[in-house]
Amino acid sequence: MPAKSKAQQKAAGAALSAKRGDSVKSDLKGASREMYDSMSKSQLEDFASGSRKGKPDHVK
Repeated sequence: MPAKSKAQQKAAGAALSAKRGDSVKSDLKGASREMYDSMSKSQLEDFASGSRKGKPDHVK
């Protein structure tokens, strides 16, 4: 299930980076911290993948 907005995609990318060890978990805030705790690495990869072209900045 890919992200529905650019903001979701960026948050998933940040959480995925922390899961991989490329960044620090303590740097995560808000949605990216929640995604880190609740989603698996493969779920985050799926959510962060895909093109951002044509996606809205935010979705309610």
